[in-house]
Amino acid sequence: MEKTNIAIFVSGGGTNCENLIRYFSGHERICCALVVSNRADAFALTRAERLGVPSAVVTKKELQEPANVLPLLEEYGISFIVLAGFLPLIPDYLIEAFPRRIINLHPALLPRHGGKGMWGHHVHEAVKAAGDTETGMTVHYVTPVCDGGDIIAQFRVPLLPTDSVDDIAAKEHQLEMEHFPQVVEQLLNS
Repeated sequence: MEKTNIAIFVSGGGTNCENLIRYFSGHERICCALVVSNRADAFALTRAERLGVPSAVVTKKELQEPANVLPLLEEYGISFIVLAGFLPLIPDYLIEAFPRRIINLHPALLPRHGGKGMWGHHVHEAVKAAGDTETGMTVHYVTPVCDGGDIIAQFRVPLLPTDSVDDIAAKEHQLEMEHFPQVVEQLLNS
C-alpha cells in the first residue's frame, strides 16, 4: 500500500505540526514527509528536527516562484499539504498544482472572524470583542480567497462571559490538539 506523503506548512511554534507528526508516526498509509516554514526562526523547525522529519525554509518572497517550491515538494513525493499556522497566502500556482489537496486550520468558526489579518490572537480577540458565546476551529480547503474554501469540519466549544482572550485561545487550541489529526486522517482515507 503506497503512503500519502504530506507536507506541513508552518510559520510559528508548531504545536499542531508536532501533534500531526506524532499522530502519523508509524501510520501505515500517511507520512509527514516534510515541514516547510516561511521563517527560519520558527520553532516548528526545531520540533520537526527533533522528530526526524526533514524541513525547509521557503521565504514569503520565494513562495511566489513555482521553481522554488514545486521541485521541493516533488523531491519528497508530496501529494497533500496541510497548513498549520502558516501565515502567507498560498499562491494560485500551488492551489492549481494541488487542487483540493491543500487544507488549512482556522482558529474560529468560519465564516465568522476569517479573512486577511485574522490569524492567531487576532482571531481570539475578535471573538471576545464580538461577545460570542462559542468559538471553535474550522478545517477548510484552501482557495485563492483567504479563508474562503469549502468547510471540511468544524468543532465548537462554549465560552463564558468571563473568559479572557487567553482562555478563549486555550479552549480553541484544545480542540485543535484533539481533532485536527483525525480530520486529516479521515480526509486522506476517504
